[in-house]
Amino acid sequence: MAVFTEVSFDEAAAFLRFLDLGQLQHLKGASGGIENTNYFVDTDQGQYVLTLFERLTFEQLPFYLHLMKHLATRGIPVPDPAPDAKGKLLHRLKGKPAAVVNKLRGHSELAPTPAHCAGVGDMLARLHLAGLDYERQQPNLRGLAWWNETVPVVLPCLNEDQRSLIRSELAYQNHVAASSAYRSLPRGVIHADLFRDNVMFDNGQLTGFFDFYFAGCDTFLFDIGICLNDWCLALETGRLDTARADAFMAAYQKVRPLTAQERTLLPALQRAGALRFWVSRLWDFHLPRDATMLKAHDPGHFERVLRERLAQPYLL
Repeated sequence: MAVFTEVSFDEAAAFLRFLDLGQLQHLKGASGGIENTNYFVDTDQGQYVLTLFERLTFEQLPFYLHLMKHLATRGIPVPDPAPDAKGKLLHRLKGKPAAVVNKLRGHSELAPTPAHCAGVGDMLARLHLAGLDYERQQPNLRGLAWWNETVPVVLPCLNEDQRSLIRSELAYQNHVAASSAYRSLPRGVIHADLFRDNVMFDNGQLTGFFDFYFAGCDTFLFDIGICLNDWCLALETGRLDTARADAFMAAYQKVRPLTAQERTLLPALQRAGALRFWVSRLWDFHLPRDATMLKAHDPGHFERVLRERLAQPYLL
């Protein structure tokens, strides 16, 4: 949510009038992420988030925007993209692809309890089921193919011990992906980035998932592994909190029980989630882009998470 592209008050006001969203009253750049330009905007009709996409293209974006519309119509609490007069969800601003969605109420819960984790597990399972009839297809753009391309780029930034770990884990994930058990895993649309700061709560109740711009078609188990690696661990050490993990998994499985293959491969896909974010944070940290308010995340965190998943795998 860094600001890569500056948008003036007058430019934003004209854009919001074009979408029939009212008169702009307040415009504020949002910090906290590293992929897109985001502004919080208040009008006389409501509160919204204006996004200019810095990496995703006009060709890629309909998948994400129509996915949010699809999920919203099926009762999943997600941001609902605003259409123009012709019904189009994807727009252009400052020469960049742009969209406006409603702002979810509540706040992020950065110190989750087992009850918060259960709420996320329940809604993630409902999201997976709601996306089964979504017709558009797009691969997970930060999946195995991207890891294979990006690890050689970041290797020079690592010490010998880190290089050994990342090469070994990448080889393991390629081996897993080639197995018949992996190929039998249930698949569909996944969020792929459902961290604590991408979920909203209000008075203890989950009010929405947002930031779908890493979503894609992949195994549901990969989505679960990513969530366990953030919602259910101690951020200082990367160690898993089994009470939170058990609450998350119990709630998820009440909605969509895991298959035998999923139960077996859960530790492997948690490792995959840790590798994915270690690689992407290394890439963002050592090969940064210029941006106002940009703050790259510490890549060492997911190195610790990966080492913990290797030392102490979580088994159902």
